[in-house]
Amino acid sequence: MSRFLLFALVFFTGLCASFAQKSIKGTVKDDHGKGMESVNVSLKDPEGNIIGYTRTNKNGDFTIAINNDQLIGYQIEASSIGYKKQTVSIADVSKSQDLMLQPSETSLETVTVRNRPSLKAKGDTLNYSTADFANKQDRSIGDVLKKMPGIEVAEDGKISYNGKSISNLYVDGDNLLDDKYNIGTKSIPQGAVDKVQVIQNDQPIKMMRKNNMSDDVALNLVIKDDAKLKVMGDATVGVGMPDRFDENLSAMLFNKKLKFINNVKANNIGNDPGIDLTSHNLSDYLQKIGNNKPNGLLSIGAAGVPSLPQSRYLFNQAGLINLNNLYKFNKDLQLRANISYLYDQRKQQYNKFSQTYLSDQTISYTEYQNNKINPQKLRTQFNLNGNAEAYYLNNNFILDYIPFKTESAFSINNIAANQMLRQQTLDISNEFNYRKKLKSENIINLYSYLNRTTQPETLNINPGLNADILNNGNPYSGLIQYIRLPTWYTNNYASFAFVNGGFVQTYKTGFNIQLQELNSALYRTPNNQAQEIVSDSTVNNLNWLKTRIYADATYEYSSEKWKAGLSLPLSYNYIAYHDPSNHLNKNLNKVFLNPSVNVKYQTGTENYVVANYTFKNDLGGIDDVYRGTVLKNYRSLFSNNAPISESETHNVGAGFNFRKAMQMFFFNIFANYNDMELNTISSYRLSNNIQERIVLPLQNHFKTLSFNVNASKYLFAWKSTVNAGLNISQSKYNQLQNGDLLPFNTLSISYNTGIEAKLNNFINWSYTATYSVTNNKAKIADAIQTNFQQLRQQSALAITTVKNVYINILAEHLFTHQSTQPNLKYLFADLNVKYRILKMKTDLEFGITNLTNIKRFDAVYLSSNSLTTGTYEIPGRVAMLKATFNF
Repeated sequence: MSRFLLFALVFFTGLCASFAQKSIKGTVKDDHGKGMESVNVSLKDPEGNIIGYTRTNKNGDFTIAINNDQLIGYQIEASSIGYKKQTVSIADVSKSQDLMLQPSETSLETVTVRNRPSLKAKGDTLNYSTADFANKQDRSIGDVLKKMPGIEVAEDGKISYNGKSISNLYVDGDNLLDDKYNIGTKSIPQGAVDKVQVIQNDQPIKMMRKNNMSDDVALNLVIKDDAKLKVMGDATVGVGMPDRFDENLSAMLFNKKLKFINNVKANNIGNDPGIDLTSHNLSDYLQKIGNNKPNGLLSIGAAGVPSLPQSRYLFNQAGLINLNNLYKFNKDLQLRANISYLYDQRKQQYNKFSQTYLSDQTISYTEYQNNKINPQKLRTQFNLNGNAEAYYLNNNFILDYIPFKTESAFSINNIAANQMLRQQTLDISNEFNYRKKLKSENIINLYSYLNRTTQPETLNINPGLNADILNNGNPYSGLIQYIRLPTWYTNNYASFAFVNGGFVQTYKTGFNIQLQELNSALYRTPNNQAQEIVSDSTVNNLNWLKTRIYADATYEYSSEKWKAGLSLPLSYNYIAYHDPSNHLNKNLNKVFLNPSVNVKYQTGTENYVVANYTFKNDLGGIDDVYRGTVLKNYRSLFSNNAPISESETHNVGAGFNFRKAMQMFFFNIFANYNDMELNTISSYRLSNNIQERIVLPLQNHFKTLSFNVNASKYLFAWKSTVNAGLNISQSKYNQLQNGDLLPFNTLSISYNTGIEAKLNNFINWSYTATYSVTNNKAKIADAIQTNFQQLRQQSALAITTVKNVYINILAEHLFTHQSTQPNLKYLFADLNVKYRILKMKTDLEFGITNLTNIKRFDAVYLSSNSLTTGTYEIPGRVAMLKATFNF
């Protein structure tokens, strides 16, 4: 880790050197020739745009950094209350630019301070003033977003507005972070943000804004003018007990030509830096490109994680380099580079007991694992974007390299063994999109996506387990499971849009191709002998071809009140797969029509109702058809004996979105019904030492009904933001276990509420509570019904004392009740004291987490007819001393 930090320091030294700039110097004096302090001095280009800004020191001197010295014709402007504004033209940048201000009588308008936050709405944009919701303790803009009514920030950093996830977080109108916006909300100082804009019906493509059919919501952070003119950032050094460290170095710039947020961090206090790389809308993107592939076939077992914030249970030693840079060639053309590398070493120790209740027996597992986990991730992304009224060009190149290694000592039902899992994914893709607007206002669109993935996996287990199944009852030394799954995928289409006022017709045709190979083999190592195949039935040499030729007609209408869309995609699907080693040679031809319709009606200026319906036919992937048995983990053998899975899904939803922006009241309600029929089902045969799964040709039906309602309100009299929500979900489905087909009914209800309150000028208080109830029952006679209840509460006090001393106290309470099990109760508490040295722009912090020194956490999990209890080792009390320098 010391090498990592040394590299970080070298990197940032080079970064700062790269921004070394020339400067313009001068002096501002009054009519008596005395230097004037705190005078506003601006450097303006010939069009009057501010390109540099500063204030004079106590002697009246000023310095403005410049990128070049070609500034002839530019002007220096000095202004101060009580004096006439003065301007001087630059003739020679090497000479001192001196100005003299003359006194003037200035009549100031009367200003009434109401101390009342307000929102400003203009068209589809809602503006929150950051200063109205921030307090002295808030460091980043993410701290302030949590207090804004209508905006919700989840634990993983995902942002929603009035119940809808945002599609993008812009920084001064630019997409710098490409959906991985956690680093922005954590790093950008709240004092640098003038306002937060909520953009409804966000359409980033300029040529499509005139006939905007988008229903996306985005956030835009408007940066203050003086914050655009300099490199900002902070450096943190932290040490603690026992043997803890926390280091962070950030630099950012947000001017017209260049924007960047570059960050290096490392710690071993349970803060996962990889959260900064979270892509919050990844699932939507993967669905759009249509490249479905298994993420990984092998694992070390169902270790799971406790139902706690990650910082409370994670043993880590991690470092991250995260570089995000955007350069604008002009207002329509830009180049963006997002490069990151994550290195982590984790430890995990747990005991687990699980029971599965069947009609004639109960299957039990007692497991223990001591894991050493080493995830790494290198990501390189380059994006070239041309966005003008007449054309749109977007080319996105991504390279992901993800090596993952896990070593584990484990036991199952008192049988001990060791295992090692290695996974090494290399994923390279390029996405190209070009749109051209014709004189007729019609639009041509060309799209091409190409992807290559390799993801080899190896699982070693020793000594060998389940000898009765895998070695004819004879003891043996070990098992090795090999997996290779290289994939080629491409998706290409062309479309033409006819634009006629508020009515747009789009016709699209294209094709996609997926080529895959699944090569796998399960080897055993007899005692003192060479490796050998367990059996011919544990080998796969499967070749897979999936092609789709499609055409789509989409009709969209937009007016002041209505927005509606109808899509009629027609596709021809062909799948062929063969595996000589398993005597498998199959193909499939299908034609699908998958219509969808959506309607949005504006019931008022700020309120609307939505409704949608989708019918979708879908085909499974290579993971559904391989015949050779794969050892997924030390107690799971998976295979298939069924045709390609086919599904038919009906989905219908409706909702109402309501807001009164000036009263800061937000409300949304949404209901959704999903009905899916499959032609296959997973059959599980369970015993007390192993579970075997095989996919069989049998009809299976999933039905899910969900209902969500949420409200948020700012209480002006109490200076508080309150919120509440209700989520209900009911699912009906079947499971096939040990030959019994069991229909299940699951009902989940979750209630949540919270408040962010300003009790007085120096105390802020927050409180959140979530209460969830889950009931599971098989619809058969004498079935066991499981009931799970959990209450989670969090409360925090932020106290501002005299002389820039700040105190934060956090408490978290967790209560779990499970029928037939003892109740579980936990109370965590944290304390943090910060002293701010204003002249040095430095914060000194002392903090203690887990004051109650809890080192073991018990958790209960429910799923259909199974109950799992886990005991996890978690970090105890940790004390940290930090110094943060802001620049």
